[in-house]
Amino acid sequence: MAREIERKFLLKTDDWKSLAHQHTPFAQGYLTPLNPKAKSSVRIRIEGDKANINIKSLEIGLSRDEYEYSIDFDDAKKMLATLAVGPVIEKVRYLVKFGQHTWEIDEFSGDNAGLVVAEVEMTSEDELIAMPEWVGREVTQEKRFYNISLSDYPYCDWRADEKS
Repeated sequence: MAREIERKFLLKTDDWKSLAHQHTPFAQGYLTPLNPKAKSSVRIRIEGDKANINIKSLEIGLSRDEYEYSIDFDDAKKMLATLAVGPVIEKVRYLVKFGQHTWEIDEFSGDNAGLVVAEVEMTSEDELIAMPEWVGREVTQEKRFYNISLSDYPYCDWRADEKS
């Protein structure tokens, strides 16, 4: 069984951008609607010129079960166009090496434009992480910052709701 252990953060500045050593466009959509009784999500992701299907447990927190398998690129494009529930999430993922870790920073576009979230994967839940100055508030425990939630209730809707 694969287990993903990661923390999520908002960013205080965009100083991380000059440190990025790689960036890749992503498009991902969920084949299962967000459901309070569901135990997992199933998503299709196009990452640059690769595609995969991913099954992830719906636990909110530091660690979750995750399974990922390569699939045909054209099949993935068709599934995103015809089977995705909610808007397809569009983002660019930047990789930034800091200390002993590589930070994955997602800059969202489309319905989630304006949202930037940094994730750092760990080998254990109590692993110490060197925190860059550009990292802000931790949002690991906040469901709305998870991609499946963004496909159901996009960032543009939160911002509109918060302004009213």
